[in-house]
Amino acid sequence: MNLIIIIIVAVSLSMDAFSLSLAYGTIGLTKKDILKLTGIVSIYHFFMPLLGLQVGNFIMTYIPVSPDMIVFFVLAFIGIQMLVESFKDEELSDHMTLWELLAFGFAVSLDSFSVGIGLSTLTTNYLSSCLIFSLFSGAFTYLGLHLGKYLNSLIGKTSTILGGITLIILGLIYLF
Repeated sequence: MNLIIIIIVAVSLSMDAFSLSLAYGTIGLTKKDILKLTGIVSIYHFFMPLLGLQVGNFIMTYIPVSPDMIVFFVLAFIGIQMLVESFKDEELSDHMTLWELLAFGFAVSLDSFSVGIGLSTLTTNYLSSCLIFSLFSGAFTYLGLHLGKYLNSLIGKTSTILGGITLIILGLIYLF
């Protein structure tokens, strides 16, 4: 059951990267840029939850609060944020610099940091979980960049909405 929850969280975290990748896939990135962006997103999604875990452990040590309540608030916050972001329109340029690639990876991995805060309530296999987050986000980024050439922006918004709703539901499951 724990592995199933980790995979569901990994898919949900990957939806943000997937939806943005769909949009960025439409600007015609080179194969080299697609591989760079996929690698950057994967690396961020591995390390950000570990960083969040350290922050979460600090919070749990010094602030007496229910771990399930933290998971609920973190997942619900991320889910609501994803829903709000899905309704924003963004303009895209036709080229991404290394700085833009890094910023893209960081932006789509912030939710992984937040999940890392409550990761200790989900599992004790932190490295395995982060590896799963990394693999899923990399695969979804790669897929999104390629599908972005063929799909319209509505699909990207729909995937973000679905990811946000999934995170909210998972948060509610932990609350009750």
